[in-house]
Amino acid sequence: MKDDLFYIEYMLECIARIERYTRGGMEAFFSDSMIADAVIRNLQTLAESSQRTSPRLKESAPEINWRQLAGFRNVVVHDYLGLELGAVWDVVATDLPVLRRQLERLRERLGS
Repeated sequence: MKDDLFYIEYMLECIARIERYTRGGMEAFFSDSMIADAVIRNLQTLAESSQRTSPRLKESAPEINWRQLAGFRNVVVHDYLGLELGAVWDVVATDLPVLRRQLERLRERLGS
């Protein structure tokens, strides 16, 4: 069984990949389906990893919206045909930087 730190590290790796894939900005994201596909796939695995963390970890980090991550995962997995790229871009541009900082602080706490 993998521990919580493993999943936090993996979530941060997904965010780093997304940041790398979206360096070209919104225009590149919307014009290149490979970029959009890669971003969506990493968002999916990030959200899935968040669901594999322990309830104890989630209780210790209430600043992270675990429920929203679970909901996003369900949309990506079950309603992928209804995904709007504008909404995905908003997550990338607005939510991921905040989540990255939260996960980095959580990783520091877990590492000590």
